[in-house]
Amino acid sequence: MKKSRLALCIASLPLLAQAEEARMDEISVTATREERASAEVPQAIAVVGKEVLEERKMFNIKEALQGVPGVFIDSKNGGFDARLIIRGAGLKAAYGIREIMVLRDGVPLSDPDSFTRLDFVDTQDIERIEIAKGPGNLFAAGSSGGAIQIFSKSVFDDQANNLKLGLGTEGTVNTHLRYGASALTEGKDQALALTFTHRKQDNDWRNWNEFDTTQTSLKHGWLLGGGTLESEISYAEADMQLPGSMDATLYRQFEDTGEQTGTSEPWQHSGRYSKVWFLNSKYEVERGDFTFKPRIYYNTWYHYHPVTGIINETEKWVWNLGGDLEGQWKHAGGTLVGGVTARQERTPDSRKYQYRDVTTGFGGRITATLSDSKGTLAEIDDATSLLTGLYVQESWRPTDRWIVDLGLRYDRVEFEDDNNQIWRYNYATGTYVAGAGVTHSEKTFNLPAPKLAVNYKLSEGLHLFGMVAQAGQIPSQSEFSNNPGLEAPVSRNHEIGLKGRGGAWQFDLSYYRNTVSDEIVSVFNAGTTDYVNAGKTQRNGLEFAGSMALGKGFELGGHYGYTDYTYKSFSEPVLGVNVDRSGNALPFIPRQQYGLFLGWKSNTGWKTRLSANTWGEYWMDNANTEKYEGWEWVANLSVGYERNGHSLTFNVDNLFDKHYAAEAKKDTSGRVTYSAAAPRTLMLTYRHDFR
Repeated sequence: MKKSRLALCIASLPLLAQAEEARMDEISVTATREERASAEVPQAIAVVGKEVLEERKMFNIKEALQGVPGVFIDSKNGGFDARLIIRGAGLKAAYGIREIMVLRDGVPLSDPDSFTRLDFVDTQDIERIEIAKGPGNLFAAGSSGGAIQIFSKSVFDDQANNLKLGLGTEGTVNTHLRYGASALTEGKDQALALTFTHRKQDNDWRNWNEFDTTQTSLKHGWLLGGGTLESEISYAEADMQLPGSMDATLYRQFEDTGEQTGTSEPWQHSGRYSKVWFLNSKYEVERGDFTFKPRIYYNTWYHYHPVTGIINETEKWVWNLGGDLEGQWKHAGGTLVGGVTARQERTPDSRKYQYRDVTTGFGGRITATLSDSKGTLAEIDDATSLLTGLYVQESWRPTDRWIVDLGLRYDRVEFEDDNNQIWRYNYATGTYVAGAGVTHSEKTFNLPAPKLAVNYKLSEGLHLFGMVAQAGQIPSQSEFSNNPGLEAPVSRNHEIGLKGRGGAWQFDLSYYRNTVSDEIVSVFNAGTTDYVNAGKTQRNGLEFAGSMALGKGFELGGHYGYTDYTYKSFSEPVLGVNVDRSGNALPFIPRQQYGLFLGWKSNTGWKTRLSANTWGEYWMDNANTEKYEGWEWVANLSVGYERNGHSLTFNVDNLFDKHYAAEAKKDTSGRVTYSAAAPRTLMLTYRHDFR
């Protein structure tokens, strides 16, 4: 393969094309912080590549991750919101992503308390995504679920320049432009790339469900001092209405008609409206056998966030500043990777308000909101969180068949919060009552995360791996504010697996046994969400994913996941009384998850892909009193044609227009609610690649 000076300088990026004979195997950096073929990584990982992403409309990260066994993801809005669970981690989150580290080009998007927002991620500027599942990840600070890394298109890649225009049902619009040049000076050592994206959906199939976002970014690359310096500044405005859930009557109407005419909740104007600036800069230089990778990043954001009972607003912009110093030494026996990291988030003068416009019933109980306008000031909060950590891993290669990874990550997280609660919403009475007044809290968590993993090459294309790893989980600030006595969970994972790679086939098979001590469990009771520690949880699982080229441009693949997640020791507080739930299954996690896909690509420019996924039945509550049936063979179809840099892609999501719930849950009072999944949507996209 011919390589220019520019290509050599960015050879460390995971965007390089692989040789034809290795096309079925992907290169991963997320699991080990060094480039390694995925078959040689002694951990369960998945890579979603460029070709797959281009076949999907990519309005939401869900569209990239569905179909990965052990990964449970869905969206209640279709915009940037996503509920993400990896092997049970993230289950406690009512919204957003928790317990899972999310990165973009090596830069953390997760806050120090492991909470991740996706409102400033441009899903149209993604080259590939890596998913490393479970504890034992060098990138994952205080995150037991593993790490997801999003790789954007490189500033040095002129082939990534494109214009994209899309229109679809439900008021769907997508406009994207990416243009850059890598020869801006006489020495041809710098590059610039500008991106602009606007996405919107009206979602007329239900009320209060619009989504609108505009994002722009400027990337700069510089071949400096024998290394590569890349910097980016981006700005995003994202507005998303969050629809309420349904009771059984409304849900049956949705099943019959595919439309949601109302909500059974009083909070009919929830949403998240944000503005985000994101800046980062990273340098990579190689000197002999040593590579140095410093990174620095900063983001600041504002949001207006009406939720149940209260309206959140950051009067002063929240800021998050961090840095990462990483070094790699390639020696005769393998590779030594190590580094330090630090991140601080400052939330000054965050405020909460009562809803201004409401209707009330007996006893003054709020029965409905009439708008999302803020009323009386209810709370003022000033918070700081600081994460510091170090990591080291030796990847020893005693022979060409063996790789032994011995690593440790140690993180320390410190929280400090000053709060003045003037009013609070009382769920029992449905009214605002006097708050707790002025309080001060401090909390510190120390989280060691050791790992021992081994990969053995049984034969050409067949690898056996095993690992033992531990990770601590940072409780979020909102969780220990709810329950100051919360302890940090500790997740210990034992895993074995087999990976196969051939010229026309590949598969990944793994079995894991994950024991979680002090798991944080969300308890739902009459509209409230409380957080408590379970004594011990046992998560056992089996995962398989594979694909095979059938010839004449056809490819067939599928995945299967089996879970057995059980509370070994857990007392759930129900109306002030602890009720033993030991032996019960965890809610929301299906026992079985599986899917198939069939793809076809012709040298005439035509291509198509049909995929269908199933999410089996699951318990709706910790008490295991009622099950939701899940959903079967929800199918997505894409058909595309490409010629001379021009392409058309037609996407149909939920091809057979199945009406099902993205989430069904039951609280301790017996109240059952359903959140609807989107019915069938169509979209046609034109793309022009500038070459």
